[in-house]
Amino acid sequence: MQNHSREWGTKIMSVVNIFVTNAEADGFEPFEHDGTKFIFSSLGAEGPKTLVEGPVWAFIDWVMDELAGLEMCRRMRADARTGNAHITMLFEDDDNEFRKRALQAGADDYMLGPVSRNAILDRVLALQMTSFERHAATRFEHCDLAIDFLALRAFWAGQPIDLRPNEFRLLHFLAENPNRVLSREDLINGLGKNEEPIDERTVDVWIGRLRRAIKAADGGNPLRTIRSVGYVFDLN
Repeated sequence: MQNHSREWGTKIMSVVNIFVTNAEADGFEPFEHDGTKFIFSSLGAEGPKTLVEGPVWAFIDWVMDELAGLEMCRRMRADARTGNAHITMLFEDDDNEFRKRALQAGADDYMLGPVSRNAILDRVLALQMTSFERHAATRFEHCDLAIDFLALRAFWAGQPIDLRPNEFRLLHFLAENPNRVLSREDLINGLGKNEEPIDERTVDVWIGRLRRAIKAADGGNPLRTIRSVGYVFDLN
């Protein structure tokens, strides 16, 4: 699928289409980031209602009123407009059999739903970052830490680390900058969060969530606080 762009005012911006099988998506405000405009639309059994230009992301509920999410996934793969879409299946529960059936139907990954506008954007931006910045690399491994960029999963000594998209991106950035003191500003910039004002103390919340997730995976506490300076990710 070709990557198109549209003119908005005096700027040329690329467009990303995000389809969601929830009627509320029609009310989601567009989002602009780094020269790209992300546009939301609801997705029904009839497929996209408008002309599709640019990359497509789809978030499909496992259970829908008009047809099964698996059938919607198959229809999107068979539609020339959406055949190359990145499809995320939305589950109410994390069920291994559901995941297997979704992947067989053509889904790329899954999330636990329902999902909000911000959760969808976090997912798309995280995937775009790993796609554009890591290119052919699909996995990072160092000592006990392993990060699977395609599946958006991380493991510590084989134990899965349960992460939200934002904390996944944070772990990715820290893993590429181990044993180095990083200020809160460094982390905000590294995650691409510098376009809107963010209280630097918000970083402490991100770090706290990541710490708890690593600890729950029996990874201890490799995130060290340097008082009044920032943080170090100890990865030896």
